[in-house]
Amino acid sequence: MNLLESKAILLNKDKIKSRFVYHGMKRLFDIVAAICGIVILSPLMIIIAVLIKGEDHGPIFYKQVRVGKNGKTFKMYKFRSMFVNADKMLDKLKEQNDVDGPMFKMKDDPRVTKIGHFIRKHSLDELPQFFNVLKGDMSLVGPRPPLPTEVAEYSEYDKQRLYVIPGCTGLWQATKRNEVGFNGMIDLDLQYIKKSSLTYDFQLILKTITIIFKPNSSY
Repeated sequence: MNLLESKAILLNKDKIKSRFVYHGMKRLFDIVAAICGIVILSPLMIIIAVLIKGEDHGPIFYKQVRVGKNGKTFKMYKFRSMFVNADKMLDKLKEQNDVDGPMFKMKDDPRVTKIGHFIRKHSLDELPQFFNVLKGDMSLVGPRPPLPTEVAEYSEYDKQRLYVIPGCTGLWQATKRNEVGFNGMIDLDLQYIKKSSLTYDFQLILKTITIIFKPNSSY
């Protein structure tokens, strides 16, 4: 799908809101799966926490304000994969952005720690987002939650991805990831919203589990 074709994806917000059965079942599945994920993966999360703390003695978790459904902001949790002063270094690195548009991605980001490289590659830094799912800020599957600075540069077309609750994984995260730029991510998010179903969500979760063992282009 090229950019001109993607512009034809216009979503009906009222139709999305009216899918009460799907959203109710999705929320129930999110709660059960998040609890199971926390219990089953708690030994792994403890190991990651110890490694992060042991590397530079800094905080284990990183909290960042993100934008969720209908523009509502929330604090997203992640395992810290960067040095403590990483945010202050961003202005010096913006010219080295590897993707077009408002999103910042850098393949060889000097702010990333040694353990950070590993957990990012295998998407393990995202595990604390199970708690965001329990709180209702996020779903297991949905568009990547953007930063407020990114949303400030969104067109009305781009803002369609805010019609739904953001996810820990999604079509973009589980497939192309950093192989595509900002516009490609928007295309994939809108495709997901248009096709979303419990079966489709489950397929994307299975793809994400595969990525943990066989990483895609995440960095």
